[in-house]
Amino acid sequence: MGLGRQLPCSSAGAVRFLNLHEWQSKILLEEYDVRTQRGREATSPEEALAASQWVKEAAPDCELILKAQIHAGGRGKGHFTSGLKGGVKICDTPEEVKDFTSQMLGNVLVTHQTGPEGQPVNTVLINEGISIDNEMYFAILMDRAHNGPVIVASAQGGMDIETVAEETPEAIVTEPVDIMAGLQPEQTKRVAEALGFAPEQVPEAQKQMEALYKLFLGTDATQVEINPFAEGHYANKPGTVFCVDAKLNFDDNAAFRQKEVYAMRDTSMEDPRDVEAEAAGLNYIGLDGNIGCMVNGAGLAMATMDIINLHGGKPANFLDVGGGATAEMVTKAFKIITADPKVEALLVNIFGGIMKCDVIAEGVVTAAKEIGLKIPLVVRLEGTNVDLGNKILENSGLPIITAADLDDAAMKSVASIA
Repeated sequence: MGLGRQLPCSSAGAVRFLNLHEWQSKILLEEYDVRTQRGREATSPEEALAASQWVKEAAPDCELILKAQIHAGGRGKGHFTSGLKGGVKICDTPEEVKDFTSQMLGNVLVTHQTGPEGQPVNTVLINEGISIDNEMYFAILMDRAHNGPVIVASAQGGMDIETVAEETPEAIVTEPVDIMAGLQPEQTKRVAEALGFAPEQVPEAQKQMEALYKLFLGTDATQVEINPFAEGHYANKPGTVFCVDAKLNFDDNAAFRQKEVYAMRDTSMEDPRDVEAEAAGLNYIGLDGNIGCMVNGAGLAMATMDIINLHGGKPANFLDVGGGATAEMVTKAFKIITADPKVEALLVNIFGGIMKCDVIAEGVVTAAKEIGLKIPLVVRLEGTNVDLGNKILENSGLPIITAADLDDAAMKSVASIA
């Protein structure tokens, strides 16, 4: 999963692109008449046992597929910090599902997409095991290069699409969709044939593709990714087309009209600093360095990080307080930045336009006193009321390092921890 993975947008808020768990995605798939295998989520071993028994009642001979639910791919090859190997288990009995669930819930799963810190598992999904004859990849992405939606598909499903793109790019089919005309039958027919569906199965594949496109539009999605998009035996019927694993992403600009979708947001999967920053009206992205950066404006933030790097330092975050920040927001920003144990120095770089430099200076002094700042603080102010702002800093009685310009500020912040 992941060809359409969205990168953080520097001008967006902390949510940027909503991610759903697989079990949540399948709820939406079913609402749009997309065929998925039977399954239920569980948040306790007892719920997992009951869900497994429910699946077995409908399909007594099926295997039970247990999947840990986190916002990352590669779960099957991952490992838990507790020592359990694999976030996906194939089980024969409900009791086996219950046992593995007790080992998954409350523990942290590490995959190649999570990084070494992993993500906590609070929910599992129990699905009916089905006999798959053919695995394919199917996705609808919002693509700037095509100025709208594009279908990306491959006959090589069930594996990382990035690997397919790298090793056999000719195996990937793309089909741009005119957003005004909508998805046309001849397009879904071309894609179905390219995926290798037999003539008698093409109409059913088209039906599933059309349902997925309706889901894409109806939920304001930026990505609907199905891997595998499969053909096999389902409910004892051979040649059935269904969606086995789903990943959906949504642009937060649509949150105002997708309240039910956004109510599914799981903040436990997100960086708590991002969540706290969003609640305070700040734009924050955590990075791996040791110099905290508080700026106003995305362009200034990127320039600040670049110049820190130029002088041999590493930024610890991207934090944009915006053009209308208050002293309270500056205090909150200080708290978020300094809560990161990796931060060894703090650089405040503000260009006062709408936001006046004296207001920022008051916020900086208040915040430094309130949190008892122990690390070096470098401040560069420029713009409206800059002289008044610098006077407030000088008269604060705090060991604030002032800078004449951005280059000077970056050098001083790097030198302060050398």
